[in-house]
Amino acid sequence: MGKQHGDTLKVGIVQQSCSEDPEANLEFSLSEIKRLARQGAQLIVLQELHRSRYFCQIEDPVMFDLAESIPGPVTEKLGKAALKHQVVLVSSLFEKRTPGLYHNTAVVFDKDGRIAGKYRKMHIPDDPAYYEKFYFTPGDLGFLPIATSVGNLGVLVCWDQWFPEAARLMALAGADILIYPTAIGWEPTDSLEEKQRQLEAWQTVQRSHAIANGLPVIAVNRTGWEPDPSGRTRGINFWGNSFAAGPQGEYLFTASSEEVGGFLFPIDLKRCETVRRIWPFLRDRRTDYYTDLNCLYRD
Repeated sequence: MGKQHGDTLKVGIVQQSCSEDPEANLEFSLSEIKRLARQGAQLIVLQELHRSRYFCQIEDPVMFDLAESIPGPVTEKLGKAALKHQVVLVSSLFEKRTPGLYHNTAVVFDKDGRIAGKYRKMHIPDDPAYYEKFYFTPGDLGFLPIATSVGNLGVLVCWDQWFPEAARLMALAGADILIYPTAIGWEPTDSLEEKQRQLEAWQTVQRSHAIANGLPVIAVNRTGWEPDPSGRTRGINFWGNSFAAGPQGEYLFTASSEEVGGFLFPIDLKRCETVRRIWPFLRDRRTDYYTDLNCLYRD
């Protein structure tokens, strides 16, 4: 696939609040894809598990009914949208690979409507209100960018965004952009100070991936309050704040905590080469001394 070196890439993201109706959530995504494409978007990124509420607040076998095959009816709809609107589309789905085997999977469609590739979430959390290990088997596709007509997309998913190794491996494999569909929010009883610390840490770690690798980063998070189906907690206030950062960590776009809908912004892909020449972090790596990264701890 030909990359658009020197071009400004017009990127659209969809930050949405999800209801209990998967079809209504999907239709909202599709309507925003249409609107963003009419405004000139070439690449559109959806949030993590955009078709449903964030069901991982509880461990319930019934929730496996939300999973879908890839390819399947939902990917067919998304592929048709990519083709109709001539956009590259990054989606995030609950994949049923085979009976008893499920993944948290990002699927990328090129503008011809075909599935250009997929990425299965590698780092799976297991924390209060984020019981993902109950549902998702860790990914087995590695950290490999997906080639599309707008460039090589280094797609990772949510919890992956806290791990610099994942971003670096994507960069070394030739990613032009790092992309993180996300579902993260606040526990309602946290103090305002704690909420601010969490949000700033989330922004900072991803901006650091942009800086360390000389690449733009796109992070698309959901928004809105979602109740705990068990009633044991007060649910999650997803904090929105989707953003994009350039290769020096500079903000290219930011959404608020509550805005719902699609947003459009430009990314200058050519700047990455300029930044990497003046900040040659990849040149100065000492791989001969990094073997200890495979060790847990030293005594």
